[in-house]
Amino acid sequence: MWNVLFTRMKLKEVDRTAMQAWSPAQNHPIYLATGTSAQQLDATFSTSASLEIFELDLSDPSLDMKSCATFSSSHRYHKLIWGPHKMDSKGNVSGVLIAGGENGNIILYDPSKIIAGDKEVVIAQNDKHTGPVRALDVNIFQTNLVASGANESEIYIWDLNNFATPMTPGAKTQPPEDISCIAWNRQVQHILASASPSGRATVWDLRKNEPIIKVSDHNNRMHCSGLAWHPDVATQMVLASEDDRLPVIQMWDLRFATSPLRVLENHARGILAIAWSMADPELLLSCGKDAKILCSNPNTGEVLYELPTSTQWCFDIQWCPRNPAVLSAASFDGRISVYSIMGGSTDGLRQKQVDKLSSSFGNLDPFGTGQPLPPLQIPQQTAQHSIVLPLKKPPKWIRRPVGASFSFGGKLVTFENVRMLSQQGAEPQQQHHHVVISQVVTEKEFLSRSDQLQQVVQSQGFVSYCQKKIEASQTEFEKNVWSFLKVNFEDDSRGKYLELLGYRKEDLGKKIALALNKMDGPDVRIKEEKQESEFLPSAGGTFNISVSGDIDGLITQALLMGNFESAVDLCLHDNRMADAIILAIAGGQELLARTQKKYFAKSQSKITRLITAVVMKNWKEIVESCDLNNWREALAAILTYAKPDEFSALCDLLGTRLESEGDSLLQTQACLCYICAGNVEKLVACWTKAQDGSNPLSLQDLIEKVVILRKAVQLTQTMDTSTVGVLLAEKMSQYASLLAAQGSIAAALAFLPENTNQANIVQLRDRLCRAQGEPVPRHETPKIPYERHQLPKGRPGPTAGHTQMPRVPAQQYYPHGENPPPPGFIMHGNVNPNTAQLPTSPGHMHTQVPPYPQPQRPQNGWNDPPALNRVPKKKMPENFMPPVPITSPIMNPLGDPQSQMLQQQPSAPVPLSNQASFSRPHLSGGQPFHGIQQPLGQPGIPPSFSKPNIEGAPGAPIGNTIQHVQSLPTEKITKKPIPNEHLILKTTFEDLIQRCLSSATDPQTKRKLDDASKRLEFLYDKLREQTLSPTIINGLHNIARSIETRNYAEGLTIHTHIVSTSNFSETSAFMPVLKVVLTQANKLGV
Repeated sequence: MWNVLFTRMKLKEVDRTAMQAWSPAQNHPIYLATGTSAQQLDATFSTSASLEIFELDLSDPSLDMKSCATFSSSHRYHKLIWGPHKMDSKGNVSGVLIAGGENGNIILYDPSKIIAGDKEVVIAQNDKHTGPVRALDVNIFQTNLVASGANESEIYIWDLNNFATPMTPGAKTQPPEDISCIAWNRQVQHILASASPSGRATVWDLRKNEPIIKVSDHNNRMHCSGLAWHPDVATQMVLASEDDRLPVIQMWDLRFATSPLRVLENHARGILAIAWSMADPELLLSCGKDAKILCSNPNTGEVLYELPTSTQWCFDIQWCPRNPAVLSAASFDGRISVYSIMGGSTDGLRQKQVDKLSSSFGNLDPFGTGQPLPPLQIPQQTAQHSIVLPLKKPPKWIRRPVGASFSFGGKLVTFENVRMLSQQGAEPQQQHHHVVISQVVTEKEFLSRSDQLQQVVQSQGFVSYCQKKIEASQTEFEKNVWSFLKVNFEDDSRGKYLELLGYRKEDLGKKIALALNKMDGPDVRIKEEKQESEFLPSAGGTFNISVSGDIDGLITQALLMGNFESAVDLCLHDNRMADAIILAIAGGQELLARTQKKYFAKSQSKITRLITAVVMKNWKEIVESCDLNNWREALAAILTYAKPDEFSALCDLLGTRLESEGDSLLQTQACLCYICAGNVEKLVACWTKAQDGSNPLSLQDLIEKVVILRKAVQLTQTMDTSTVGVLLAEKMSQYASLLAAQGSIAAALAFLPENTNQANIVQLRDRLCRAQGEPVPRHETPKIPYERHQLPKGRPGPTAGHTQMPRVPAQQYYPHGENPPPPGFIMHGNVNPNTAQLPTSPGHMHTQVPPYPQPQRPQNGWNDPPALNRVPKKKMPENFMPPVPITSPIMNPLGDPQSQMLQQQPSAPVPLSNQASFSRPHLSGGQPFHGIQQPLGQPGIPPSFSKPNIEGAPGAPIGNTIQHVQSLPTEKITKKPIPNEHLILKTTFEDLIQRCLSSATDPQTKRKLDDASKRLEFLYDKLREQTLSPTIINGLHNIARSIETRNYAEGLTIHTHIVSTSNFSETSAFMPVLKVVLTQANKLGV
């Protein structure tokens, strides 16, 4: 229905010359009743009359209204209204139609009987009035009361329950006059108003049975054609004038009845009818002799809407009670039109008129000319003429009376518009807008557990907290996790870990003793111990040393000659393993190690590999090769034997194997390995895979474990806990957001990671600080990827206004493909011994500051193009000598190629002073060289000296600057650190390269990996400068995560996606190298 309202301005039309009445608001569907109008004839001059009922079906796109019923009547009507008498809230009974006839009669019709087609449709009728009944109205408070007005000042109040005897509001007004309008007050049920064509309006109080006030215009030109009460303000009413000399609508307030409160002068000729919307008091319809239908705001006089109508006048206009956006207008051209107040298109109206005309004439020869009519060409209208805009202001029925919206911090903002009446019938006070802000808490258990966790962190009561969690655990796995976390805060944590895995020293000793007793029996063991003590050779006995040719004899001969290696080989050959091991111990560590290897190669028992790993201390072999169903045994071996520096890595490796296994139970057990390793980031990743992260309580479970583990790691200080991984930062940010949504702003700030620059976390911290009223921390990040550090006191630093001079490395290396310095720049051989070795990678240059004032000219950077102040090249002198090769990073400008070399300067720093403390070179002309006072280009300096500075050299500023060879103080410039959230990229990539280097055996592969390690510096520089796009950054982090899970195929897929969707110039420096590393890692299987 609303689609029709908003797409077409004219909704329906009925070709009738009739009065109209809408069905009451309770009735559904919506009906429109029409009764043949009195004192009007149609084009056929027919004197018949009828009462028809049409249904308003807005789902039907056609303009025709569906006729439900027609009743032939012997009366024509001056007024027709449809009252809700005896109608329930569901509209089961259709009410009553009340008609005012020509001969003073009032007829009551039953609409339901008319629709049903019954013949007896008249409920009652009365002809007590004198003359035509032009005014009718139903009391909205008591729907059985109907007021009517006719000639001779006759006003009757009819009770529909007792229609035979009407009442009068009081004595007739004098002099007698016609009653053209009558209306009940919309706020006070016993107030009635009537108006006459003379322009006077009378207000009646039915309780007093008399008029209480009369309203009239002093100019006596008011010819009243319409009367309406204000829907909300009980003392205000409007009167419409039909007089062309005064086509106005006057708004009166009975409290100030001496003159109109407001006058609306929007019509050019007399007004024929008005209708005030009950749904919006700011919408007043009016139609007049100027063929206009206007919708005005009676409070301001502004025209809000104008319906495009034909040249015909409208004599009746009404709002639809049920659909406030629909109105109907009856015109003198015999048509009742239904319009939408919301605007729309008018294209269909003109097309319908054309179709009617064409159907009347047809395509034949209507005039006998022998030629059919040509097709009708309709001129196309522009869009601005075919579209009618809706109201200038939104009507009240589509405004929000109430509303609610959630804001940051779990705040619920609600509003409602309240209009309070000071007293009954008085004008409402100014509308109050009540805005209520309330705190909404939906996760009480979540908040309670979060508060408890904060208290534990503040009180350091971690052991008792873990114990409570163990007791409250619902599952065995949850109990194990908290038991492992608790061990971190106790002494001998490794021993406690072993006990949790089921390995207690006391129990093991009992089991072994019991096993020995079961196998041999106690008597046998005592006898064996006695025999062992008796077997020990005594000092006084003799024994035979056999040197026969058998194995024993050969072993004896080898031992007599001290050849332990041969003796061990003979024992191994004879499968005498115990003798071989005993002899190898006597032969030294090298022989023992070889013997052990041979023993393990021959031994095939179930525990050989375990014994091998224990003896050879190859714990990585246990972790990488054991059956994952024996992960507890592998973890126990690590706990027992691993050194502190390799313990965490071995636990991580075992956890990674468990996590990559398809068994969900084994995947969850990986969390225990990560707890032993103290690896918070991997614990978060593993827990996230195994648990439902969307539930706030599930997230609370994770954060509790993370916070406790981080505190444990801080106590042991086995690793840096200030670094927050990407996944942990994401979870902490999600947790802080949940806390903020529940109103715990301070707690959210406490849990939010501080040492990260991720955009979403920075934004959340900003919002949290603002919500708490705290100043927002500002972290100004410099754009250059370096940090400057001033040297200690006593070392000369740069002077204000001095320009820093980049230095060139000692070797002849020019970064980024630059050309070597032009002739004239001779590098002196004296190198400052205090100068540190410079890195050779592009972009890593130290600076040197001249200790004397420079000419005030704009200086360009080392990578900027040369200045355009070039001078014409001079002719090369005949006695020109090539410059001395560059052997020092300090530039040594000479006045002439033949001039002498500068004396070697001391390496100690020289204090800054106004006087130069160095010996000046002499020019060829015998003039002393004034390196400071003599600017370039002045007489006394040959052209060959000034030319090179103008040309410019890589690493040197462009301008008329003379550098003196001197041991100058330097300002230390170091690389700016990589942001914390991206540091994991560097550590992951470098770790992968190192793993590949340790596994690679091919020299060519190692060279590739070494080169890749160097070229990845381009990536790290871009991370320092923060110049990479977010898409590339996210892709790199995804690659790092695939490297951690050893899924290199997935990393290569992500790499291909990044390269194909990003700017080539942005990634060409490092992405090919990264692909080489991933390919080699996949090939080597590291």
